[in-house]
Amino acid sequence: MTGHSRHDVAHQAGVATSYVDRLVELGMLATLVEDTFSSGDVRRARWIHNFERAGVPLEDMAEAVRDGTLSFSFLDESAFDRFAGLSNTTFEELSSERGIPLELLAVVREAFGHPEPRPEDYVLEEELAVVAAVELQLSSGFRPVVIERWLRVYEESLRRIAETETDWYGSEVVSPLLEAGMVEAEMLEAQGEFGSRMAPLVEQALVAIYHGQQERVWTRSAVERTEDALEKAGLHSRLHGPPAVSFLDLTGYTRLTEEQGDAAAANLAAELRALVRRSSLEHGGESVKWLGDGVMFYFSDPTNSVLAAFDMVEVAVARELPPARVGIHAGPVVFQEGDYFGRTVNVAARIADYARPGEVLVSQEVVDAASGTRLRFDEIGPVELKGIAGAVSLHTARRADGEH
Repeated sequence: MTGHSRHDVAHQAGVATSYVDRLVELGMLATLVEDTFSSGDVRRARWIHNFERAGVPLEDMAEAVRDGTLSFSFLDESAFDRFAGLSNTTFEELSSERGIPLELLAVVREAFGHPEPRPEDYVLEEELAVVAAVELQLSSGFRPVVIERWLRVYEESLRRIAETETDWYGSEVVSPLLEAGMVEAEMLEAQGEFGSRMAPLVEQALVAIYHGQQERVWTRSAVERTEDALEKAGLHSRLHGPPAVSFLDLTGYTRLTEEQGDAAAANLAAELRALVRRSSLEHGGESVKWLGDGVMFYFSDPTNSVLAAFDMVEVAVARELPPARVGIHAGPVVFQEGDYFGRTVNVAARIADYARPGEVLVSQEVVDAASGTRLRFDEIGPVELKGIAGAVSLHTARRADGEH
């Protein structure tokens, strides 16, 4: 194992050399042969410094390490090898060398969950892998605004993944170890060993699911391009209609939270998500975002949006959940950073607010775009919706007689 000098530890951890000397003096870092340090010591210096910045007194941590109450030796585990330190390149130098605007490099840093860097700050080793992709995108003519949106979607999605992993790791690994009688230092050692076995499997699962989602989305895009090509060649014709946006929420969710507590409400929302996601996928839709007591969906075909809504309302009844209600509107939307925007989205949300428990309520645009004999629409009439200019013609959607 190649050792790191004091200067290496200080630079990669982002601390002063005197801080490394202080950690050695307090017994929190131990030198190897020829006055060198391990990669674990680089991480210990960085983590301890972050703990101190978060308000944990350094001397208190050192005393806890000395008496065995606390240990940072888990940072030697292989699960933490992926957390490299700072490179020898500043953001200003990288921008000049690669021709990447500093503003875009700042978004790369933010994607890692850190504040905007100064030009003289050093780039993290992990950030260089992202910079390589950004450099190719720019050289291929990608607009910087598109790259920025891509990075922000990665940041938001992967942050949620990391936070969810940390939550179940705490409840399923850390808490049981402590409840079994381990002291904090023992628990840290044990969980570190388990984490080293789990980490590569979690990464494998993450990449596998990502590839599965890629195939699904790429296939859908390829189908659309193929249909376009066949249509231009006069070999195929298809109906061109607007997409549909739907909102589903559970009535009485707020009251349930007050009566049974936040944990019960969170479990209910999780069950709802699992059930409605299945219904949307079966009808060619996608869940766009979760809204506590509700979900927003996107469907390229308004007919499928209504059929999916029927299934969602019915499954809520079958599972003895609070009654669900759905509002649907069809029209143009703007896609950006994994979300949909525009008047169509706003109208759909307001229709859902107006719907009664157990009701699927749709606009005239959905009625006009829907096709087939599986649907029946009962007109309600023009309705003034909160925040929407002009009256909106609404209809109650029902299954046609004999349809299930």
